[in-house]
Amino acid sequence: MASHIVGYPRMGPKRELKFALESFWDGKSSAEDLKKVAADLRASIWKQQSEAGIKYIPSNTFSYYDQVLDTTATLGAVPPRYGWTGGEIGFDTYFSMARGNATLPAMEMTKWFDTNYHFIVPELGPEVNFAYSSHKAVEEYKEAKALGVDTVPVLVGPVSYLLLSKAAKGVDKSFSLLSLLPKVLAVYKEVIADLKAAGAQFIQFDEPTLVLDLESHKLQAFTDAYEQLAPAFEGLHVLVETYFADVPAENYKTLTSLAGVAAYGFDLVRGTKTLDLIKAGFPSGKWIFAGVVDGRNIWANDLAASLSTLEALAGIVGKERIVVSTSSSLLHTAVDLVNETKLDDEIKSWLAFAAQKVVEVNALANALVGNKDEAFFAANAAAQSSRKTSPRVTNEAVQKAAAALKGSDHRRATNVSARLDAQQKKLNLPILPTTTIGSFPQTVELRRVRREFKAKKISEEEYIKAIKEEIRKVVELQEELDIDVLVHGEPERNDMVEYFGEQLSGFAFTANGWVQSYGSRCVKPPIIYGDVSRPKAMTVFWSALAQSFTKRPMKGMLTGPVTILNWSFVRVDQPRSETCYQIALAIKDEVEDLEKGGIGVIQIDEAALREGLPLRKSEHAHYLDWAVHSFRITNVGVQDTTQIHTHMCYSNFNDIIHSIIDMDADVITIENSRSDEKLLSVFREGVVYGAGIGPGVYDIHSPRIPSTEEIADRINKMLAVLEKNILWVNPDCGLKTRKYTEVKPALLNLVAAAKQIRNELAK
Repeated sequence: MASHIVGYPRMGPKRELKFALESFWDGKSSAEDLKKVAADLRASIWKQQSEAGIKYIPSNTFSYYDQVLDTTATLGAVPPRYGWTGGEIGFDTYFSMARGNATLPAMEMTKWFDTNYHFIVPELGPEVNFAYSSHKAVEEYKEAKALGVDTVPVLVGPVSYLLLSKAAKGVDKSFSLLSLLPKVLAVYKEVIADLKAAGAQFIQFDEPTLVLDLESHKLQAFTDAYEQLAPAFEGLHVLVETYFADVPAENYKTLTSLAGVAAYGFDLVRGTKTLDLIKAGFPSGKWIFAGVVDGRNIWANDLAASLSTLEALAGIVGKERIVVSTSSSLLHTAVDLVNETKLDDEIKSWLAFAAQKVVEVNALANALVGNKDEAFFAANAAAQSSRKTSPRVTNEAVQKAAAALKGSDHRRATNVSARLDAQQKKLNLPILPTTTIGSFPQTVELRRVRREFKAKKISEEEYIKAIKEEIRKVVELQEELDIDVLVHGEPERNDMVEYFGEQLSGFAFTANGWVQSYGSRCVKPPIIYGDVSRPKAMTVFWSALAQSFTKRPMKGMLTGPVTILNWSFVRVDQPRSETCYQIALAIKDEVEDLEKGGIGVIQIDEAALREGLPLRKSEHAHYLDWAVHSFRITNVGVQDTTQIHTHMCYSNFNDIIHSIIDMDADVITIENSRSDEKLLSVFREGVVYGAGIGPGVYDIHSPRIPSTEEIADRINKMLAVLEKNILWVNPDCGLKTRKYTEVKPALLNLVAAAKQIRNELAK
């Protein structure tokens, strides 16, 4: 019996690591305190998997921020601006790269494939002096071994690391990152030797880029890399793990021919076509790590179907060569269903969080070799049947309304140029209008008020009074700063998706279903189990209240249907597009109620539109068609004078710019500063954008406060490629995670920069 887990959540069942990190960053605890919390979490994870019977337990999947950043530290690939002079990389350098500091910006952060997890993008060039500078992988292996657990150390594969990197600022565009492979491999050889000396028998290399559409020279890089590493692999079993999609046929040939590799991991949940490739030919004597338990969703596995898949594979390679595994790291799912005390029994029976998925993996591994737990499989079959037949899943009226959408493409009747003219007559905004993205700092007091209201420790009247006062303060601050288009700060919301899901039918909510998004930032994705509708207005009361405090335009703040979909755990019994159309209709009702309530500017965030783009190019057009259509449905019914904004962040948008234009929003605010302003390159290359646009002028995920001069410089770079009458000035993203001591001076400088450039333009 052989079982394996690709990776496991790091934050802990009660977000222990999150609070330890934030305490350390705030100077309230020491590095040793942080390390102690981390060690305790690792020990509990290894113990749990060992006691569950997992044979191949991963190590080095734990991270203080991000596994790609950990690899950058291992390789000593620290950008020169951080002043690192060699030696073992410590927390100061590590967290400066991740978060920036008082004087230096952070490294770029972007989405990990098509997930809501973010990684820190390596900045590389010909001058990087790679050196073995973090011994984390071997230290964690030894740590587990001392606890009596022999683990499989996990490393980000060398080729995927380079393919996920970017050329550092100032590096010639013609420079090939893959040319750094020999230097990188020299460090990998040292790491492998260290692990081997410590007693490791299995090493896992994560090479998820093998599921992408790769040119031949990139595939050749895999062949070359593993050929060079093969001598170092002697005496080891090497697993190359892929996940998140099918492995294309050419990539499959390359993967299964890699020198020195004994086992291959496949995502057989999102990559079902890979089965056909395995059936057509698989190298003899090798292992398949079969990812049949979903690492990215929370639904209980269909054990009977998974066992059937495993038996089919066993018929090809033999049962002794099958290792039952998760489809990807469990990092992308919640930690433990045991912590959920408020979910009703029926819905709870449909679910499996990370801890339960570990049990499922082991149960399938046992069943494959003839030790089937009949009671466990019977209970699972009953839960599968319950979810398919439960009346709470289906709403015929919603299904009919969604089906009726297919006769139209839902475009506003007037073109964007005419709409912007009508809106300007109503709003009377200056050139380079300033705004923020939505949220303002979530203070300890504000979180206490929401927590006590949920726990029924304060009355609704007391809650409304407290939130009303917070909104008043946020509005007054924005007026004091002289911001042009205001927001109410979202004090009533802990999370943008969770807030809306709580008010829509067809959603269920967890008490502790936290998932890491980046660093210490955790989100609690709602669970979409049934048809979606809006029973009543969700935001109109708070938006109208905020508007009553000011004569300036107040934005109504909504989350768009695609983002709600991509940031939720979504039902798998119907196409994602159908669920998205249902959400779009619910948001459409809210948009029209906001307009009736006197809100003339409405922002419908689609932060996750790019994130949901399939990994294979052949599937892009279909996804973008229904995703963009869903956004247009939300606002097709508003008047020309109602200005529709949207917001996007932390993805590469250049390749979908024409779809963004097709969304037909009046204004888009979009992350730009942390990614070295690469968004602007698309306009330099001749793309014409006629709607309003606000590329972010500073990074809100860093505590660093940008100067007026720095922001003015960014605005001037934007004016070089965008017309002044469509340009907006705003931060990269919402301000929820920052402190007022950071937000006030940053926004003061933002407004000052906008005014400075306005004066220069006027002259």
